[in-house]
Amino acid sequence: MPMPKLTIAIAQMAIAFGQPADNRAKVKKFVAQAAKQRADIVVFPELWDTGYDLTRFDEIADSEGTTAQQLLAQLAQQYHIYILGGSVAVSHDGHFYNTTYVFDDQGQLLSTYRKVHLFGLMHEDQYLQAGNQMSHFTVKTVPATNVICYDIRFPEWLRKLSAAGSELIFVPAEWPEQRTQQWLQLLAARAIENQSFVIGVNRVGDDPDNHFAGHSVVYDPLGNVLSELGDTEALKTVTIDLDQITSVRGEIPVFADRRPDLY
Repeated sequence: MPMPKLTIAIAQMAIAFGQPADNRAKVKKFVAQAAKQRADIVVFPELWDTGYDLTRFDEIADSEGTTAQQLLAQLAQQYHIYILGGSVAVSHDGHFYNTTYVFDDQGQLLSTYRKVHLFGLMHEDQYLQAGNQMSHFTVKTVPATNVICYDIRFPEWLRKLSAAGSELIFVPAEWPEQRTQQWLQLLAARAIENQSFVIGVNRVGDDPDNHFAGHSVVYDPLGNVLSELGDTEALKTVTIDLDQITSVRGEIPVFADRRPDLY
């Protein structure tokens, strides 16, 4: 039986630094736009609510993620669209976590993922706690996972997620402009080695320390670019043909050929 096609909306946001209310208003507009374009799922960047305003997390982080969850659930239910909520700054038991929430098109929470690898160059390790759980969920009937930004530099982590059955890998990010080429190359490599569609959604704009150049991108399981945005705020949809996963994995069965006894 043929697998479905999925239409994915990439929401490449310019994030207002440390202004959650402004960013939530923008998320509402993007979800409405994605639904109007008949997207099955809309995907947002990393820390879309606060940006990297880490020193003010005690003031602006979302307590238990309640506000973000209520907003995303309501929008998913209202517009009958899956939402991969990028990530938000969540406070829990006196600690802060960089957290992704995924909702289905009925507003039900499918997955909660806390960023596993903290990026010292942007001081995450000084303010955030690392997660230690995998993310697995389905979009329509398609098994999927997500990681966050710096996680893509750890292929062993994405291999573990993919070996558990994922066929879509979502990567919300705040990836600075000076490393844009690495962003694209790492995402392409993760798509090829895991024979999966990879959807990388980066932000644009500036914070006090960084410029972000977007280049949100969708790769097919062979590492070909299906869609890539530039360096300005935009929402774009792309439809992917999931039959390609069966074809690619059947031709080169890398998961069956693995040697977990050695590694």
